Amino acid sequence: MRNTVMMRSNDNVAIAIHDLKKGDYATDTIQVNEDIPQAHKVALIDIPKAGVVRRYGVVLGYAKEDIKAGDWINEDSLVLPKSPELHNMPYNTNIDADLPEPPRTTFMGYDNDGSDYAGTRNILGIQTTVQCVVGILKVAVKKMKQDLLPKYPNVDDIVVISHAYGCGVAIDAPEAKIPIRAVRNIMKNPNFGGQLMVVGLGCEKLTPDRVMDEADITDDNFILLQNEHGFQNILKSLYAMAEKKLKILNQRQRVELPLSKLSVGMQCGGSDAFSGVTANPAAGYASDLLVSGGATVMFSEVTEVRDGVEFIAQRIPDKPNCDKLAKEMSWYDNYLAEGGVDRSANPTPGNKAGGLSTIVEKSMGSIAKSGAAPITQVVSAGEIPTKHGLVFNATPASDFVCGTMQLASGMGMEVFMTGRGTPYNLEAAPVIKVCSRTDLKEFWQDLIDINAGTIATGDKTVEEVGTELFNFIIDVASGAQPVAEQLGLFNDICIFNPAPIT
Repeated sequence: MRNTVMMRSNDNVAIAIHDLKKGDYATDTIQVNEDIPQAHKVALIDIPKAGVVRRYGVVLGYAKEDIKAGDWINEDSLVLPKSPELHNMPYNTNIDADLPEPPRTTFMGYDNDGSDYAGTRNILGIQTTVQCVVGILKVAVKKMKQDLLPKYPNVDDIVVISHAYGCGVAIDAPEAKIPIRAVRNIMKNPNFGGQLMVVGLGCEKLTPDRVMDEADITDDNFILLQNEHGFQNILKSLYAMAEKKLKILNQRQRVELPLSKLSVGMQCGGSDAFSGVTANPAAGYASDLLVSGGATVMFSEVTEVRDGVEFIAQRIPDKPNCDKLAKEMSWYDNYLAEGGVDRSANPTPGNKAGGLSTIVEKSMGSIAKSGAAPITQVVSAGEIPTKHGLVFNATPASDFVCGTMQLASGMGMEVFMTGRGTPYNLEAAPVIKVCSRTDLKEFWQDLIDINAGTIATGDKTVEEVGTELFNFIIDVASGAQPVAEQLGLFNDICIFNPAPIT
């Protein structure tokens, strides 16, 4: 049984497949000089102080002190390299059009007239304009699920899209466009079937004209609670509006559709050093199968790919999208600087415990989930793509913010890779959970859908696990439930708001 995994032939470190004790062999010839935890790095050669430490064929950092072959390398061992330049990045230099052929090219989804994407679920989504209405909506929706939903068996759920935006905000501040765009677009998510139900209070700054087309601002689609006479009348009005929408949604049926109607989000959270070896490459292979079949796949997390940005630019065929990539990355650099932090604020403590020493290492593992396909478009957070294929969606890295902003960009379902374990899930779209280690699958066997840890042990290939994941993506898009959906584990959504609060 092998004890370590090396990613590239010119790497000078490998990661431990399991805990290693002092004296164990990392390779056939190198013994470890100290106990090394699972997923952490082992030096394969002597590295002098200030020497390069390389994994994935890139520089993770520079040695703070002399390192001997067999030593443990962790976040305390390295000095972070400079962040990659964003100006004049080469593009269109690594375009791989030779993608694997998907074993299936259709799925059973809910088609939406006038929309590029079909739904994977049939949900009544109730959009809020301000947090103040959420308390009443929670009571109302609980009763709706008891009293109304059973009457409409073709409707999967009723979901409140709550958020902390709308009041006490500088509504005309330049960056207010980001949360407003997200609120405006999330109600167009294909899982909501084109039915608008928007609930406001009446005194908030986020007025209906900012988030709805003028023709849609009608009594059938929009309600202000301050116009209703007391709680019982509020409930009656909400019930009446919801039932009209439920009747329409109940007429929807799953039909066979081409993969071009499917939009899938890719995200990773609670990552470890195996994420870039197993779970993310398998997701990348599944992504290539989806893109080859005509689907749209979005990958995101600006801060988690920033240090590998040149590898993204190489896969962009045109200058306008490469320029937009640079603009989004530069905006985020400035955003962090204004907040008094830099990219070294990532990785998290859990990432470090899982062997990720620097944001460079995390970036290279994160990018792996995008596969090898050309990147057809770069979109801003919450912006709806206009092209099919692989899309970079410039969201923050926070799980809840990323998932929410991908929903606003039209994502019908998400694939979520984890190395440390997280019960993250979305109420408005199903989430498939893929783990990077077999022992995590065994520990959380009823919370994980796909185990990619078999890649590290050599029991399966990236292609085999990627194909398994692809088939499960199609099954879930067609109605099968991932475990978190079965268990009803749903996190709150979180709209990205860099604009000021007054």
